[in-house]
Formats: sequence, C-alpha cells, structure tokens
Amino acid sequence: MVRGTLVVVGGPTASGKTALAAALAARLGTEVISADARQFYGAMRIGTARPAEDELLGVPHHFLGHLDLEETWSAGRFARAAEPVLQRLLNAHGRAVLVGGSGLYIDALIKGFDPLPEADEDLRSRLRDRVKREGLHALVVELARLDPATVERIDVRNPQRVLRALEVCLVTGRPFSEQRHAPQHRTDLDLVRVALHPQRSLLYARIDARVDAMMAAGLLEEARSLLPHRHLNALNTVGYKELFQHLDGALTLARAVDLIKQHTRNYAKRQLTWSRRDPGWVRVETTTTRDGVEQVLRLLP
Repeated sequence: MVRGTLVVVGGPTASGKTALAAALAARLGTEVISADARQFYGAMRIGTARPAEDELLGVPHHFLGHLDLEETWSAGRFARAAEPVLQRLLNAHGRAVLVGGSGLYIDALIKGFDPLPEADEDLRSRLRDRVKREGLHALVVELARLDPATVERIDVRNPQRVLRALEVCLVTGRPFSEQRHAPQHRTDLDLVRVALHPQRSLLYARIDARVDAMMAAGLLEEARSLLPHRHLNALNTVGYKELFQHLDGALTLARAVDLIKQHTRNYAKRQLTWSRRDPGWVRVETTTTRDGVEQVLRLLP
C-alpha cells in the first residue's frame, strides 16, 4: 500500500466545489471520487445538478449516476466501495481528490465507519408506512424508549436519521448509540481538507440562479417522469418534493420554485455548519476556480 495524499474538497451546494475538484485533479494528474449522495442516482440528473461531461474537464469521476432509484446506499457502503478505488488512485498517481457536500459520506471514508448492519428494506418500508400513518413523532417516541442517548444527539426532525437509528435498534436488539464510536482520522495517508466558504450573499445568488437554470433545463418534466417513484428515499429530497406537491395541485409552480430556493439555502447553511465544527478543515474563500486551485496546491505536502 502506497502512502499518498487525499485532497478533500467540501462546501455547500452551489459553492463551486465540483469545478474546483475537477480542475485540481487535472493539475495533479489524478481522478475524482464523488461523495455527493444525491448524485449517485442515474435517473436524477437535473434535480441534483449533476455536472455535464464538459464540466468534468475530461477527468474520470467515480460514483456519479451509478445507482438505480431502488438501491439504497449508506455511508458505510459508500466507504467500502470507495476504498479500493482510493487505493488504486494512490498507487497509480500518489494523490486523489474526494469531493462532496454529504458530510457523513466524507467522514466514512476519511475517518472510518462503524460496522452497522446493512439496511433492512422490509423493515424500513414498514417504518416508512408508520410515518405516513402515525407521523414521525411516534417513531421518535419509540426510539427514545429504546435509545434515549441517540434522541438527544440526532436531529429528530430528519426522518432518515430517525428511521436509520430505529432500524439499527430493532435489527440488532441493541441501542444505536452503543454501536457508534468516536471516529479517528486515518493515518495511512496524508489528508488535506478544504471547505469552500463563499460570501453568504454570493452563495444565495448562485443558488437562486442554479434553481432557475434547472427549471429551464427541464426539472419539472424530470419530476413528472419520476412521480411513480416518489415513495423512494432517493426522491425525498429538495427539488423533487416541492415539484411533486405542485404536480399534486397543492402548490403553484411559482411557489414550488420559491420553496426549492428557500430549502436549498437552508441545506447550504447546514453544510456550512458541518464543516465549521471540525478545525481540520481549511476555509477557502475565492471567486474563481483557478485561484482556488492555487490556494489548495500551496497546502499539499
């Protein structure tokens, strides 16, 4: 195993991290591993702002559009699939680039992951049905009975977090919190982590422009084609949820687009908070990809 350097490019949606990662990999003569869970699904192109081929600069990108909608990937499963790709890139090039806004997926690869059970699709389906019938609060109450420590720690307004924790409790018969351990950064490679932090006003303007561009590119038509699959977890995301409500007649199109922008801004704020919580991230504030690449290159060992 060759000791190499993994450059991690994080940051909120619409911050320019995809362009930076591609340009950086091109300069370093290596490839990109994508840790953006929304972009794993092949049928979701416009709604996830998946980059076009010309935006990838001819640089190979791994884990873009490789999953069917029915497939479910956890952070651990991503890390297990990404590890051999990472090792191949380090052996071949000495360096690799990891990019994404999904903090759990990035942490799983750079800090390791707990040996939690794979998703139990039958149980998860039953839990989702319970959410529809009883509301999310009923599952939070059950989780609090089985594992109060987890309820204190997670965002209980996030259905995915609640369902996964309750699922692990029920499958293993043990509290989810007892199966989680404080992750440690891996020591078999050099790690450089950079987080793009555009000015808030600039970031929000980019988000609004991106949503408008996605609508112009046919996001409504894409959502209509995916309507029969709306029950799948992959489509329980910003952009699709609001347009599904519009197609149901519950929202005007203008209101749905306004909500997509608002909810995307909220998501971006959470992404910024995630990178701030760990001092190991180097904040990069730049308005051009070229300047960002030069800043990152100066950080490399």
